[in-house]
Amino acid sequence: MENSLFMEFPSMESEDLHINNFGYSVTKPCHKFGPAVRSFYLIHYILDGKGKFFANNNCYPLTKGQGFLIEPDCQTVYLSDADEPWTYIWVGFSGKKSKEILRTIGISQSFPIFTCTQQHPEKYVMDMLGHNSAAPGDLYRQTAMLYLFFSCLAGANKDHTDVSSGDNVYVTHAIRYIQNHYSEAVRIDEIARYVGLNRSYLSTLFKKHTGLSPLKYLQNFRLTKAAHLLSMTQLSVAGIAISCGYQEPESFYKIFRQTTGLSPTQYRIQEQSKTDANRRRFNPFAQSDCELP
Repeated sequence: MENSLFMEFPSMESEDLHINNFGYSVTKPCHKFGPAVRSFYLIHYILDGKGKFFANNNCYPLTKGQGFLIEPDCQTVYLSDADEPWTYIWVGFSGKKSKEILRTIGISQSFPIFTCTQQHPEKYVMDMLGHNSAAPGDLYRQTAMLYLFFSCLAGANKDHTDVSSGDNVYVTHAIRYIQNHYSEAVRIDEIARYVGLNRSYLSTLFKKHTGLSPLKYLQNFRLTKAAHLLSMTQLSVAGIAISCGYQEPESFYKIFRQTTGLSPTQYRIQEQSKTDANRRRFNPFAQSDCELP
């Protein structure tokens, strides 16, 4: 038996992330749940006491500050201790982004256990219980609390986060940061702090997955943007330099010439003449080809 408070919602698998249920339980000694199979993801976090979680033909003894993941269609059993039965909170969720979110946190069916003792993820589930209606304001708040819950787990479990796949999460976030901030005076140290790594390790991962250092990637991205603006707009060269993150236009001129063999003005004339030639080629009524008497 257990004393519990919970909310449950209909499943919405088509959503990116959907909350199925959440709750808080004070269990009785030897309280057992399962064997059971869920149709959604479920995370339990232990607030007090201890017990055992059975999954993957393994038994995991767990205590305060630890938690476990149950994946859909995975048979599990969990059992509270006879002398110190556990108290826990839980949240169930589903949706198209669920698996990717869990991958970035670093927990999965093959590694379902986590420890989170320095933060307090339970406060977000308790907030959800305090705003447990289906009103739009409460539903948005519940989703926000779920992301904050994930944030706690990701911070506590970062040593197990998947950093080996080709779709590396740290490199992906670093690239997005560059793409969103290339027009600013970005420093590699700032990017490293943003993704939560030191500069040296970020550079190692970046080189491994892109073949470039973060600085070289930033430089190439800026030059690509500058080349596009030179080809397609009439913005001044100085304006383009500033728009692409070069605080001193002179440094932009120098690096652009070193990379392309042309000055920005020469490159603009060359590329825009190609555009004009194409325009004349595909538009037989262009003014240059159709002189009026």
